[in-house]
Amino acid sequence: MTEALTPTTPLADGERVTASFHPDRATYWRDHAWLAALAMAAGMAILWAIGNPHVWTGAVGGLAAIAVRAFYLASDELQVRWDLTDRRLLGPQGRAIRLGEIEMIRTLGSAVQVVTRGGDKHLLKYQPDRDATRAAIERAMAGGRG
Repeated sequence: MTEALTPTTPLADGERVTASFHPDRATYWRDHAWLAALAMAAGMAILWAIGNPHVWTGAVGGLAAIAVRAFYLASDELQVRWDLTDRRLLGPQGRAIRLGEIEMIRTLGSAVQVVTRGGDKHLLKYQPDRDATRAAIERAMAGGRG
């Protein structure tokens, strides 16, 4: 399964990888801690709104849901890799985005979202420095052949 979590698209003649983007373990756990806090608050608010006298169970449920998700997905999410070449952004599962096809790059929490002219959206998740990731892709776009 690890094979599908890293770029498998072959490089074109003369194409070279200029940067690789890996998820950060500490960022992954920090993001899930925030998700857990939000889920706990939402669970408690919903139970309070419907008049349930056991509001505290919303916190337990929210924490449990996010904890199970975090532990279950960690092994895969932390192995994903994206490679930036002088021509394309290559991702897992055969994703290959020509630099000239990138319409917009934005940050969402610790992730960098790449939107193509065709409307496809790709997330580089749990980046240790999302602004540096975004800047590297923008630099490649400015100097890349698209």
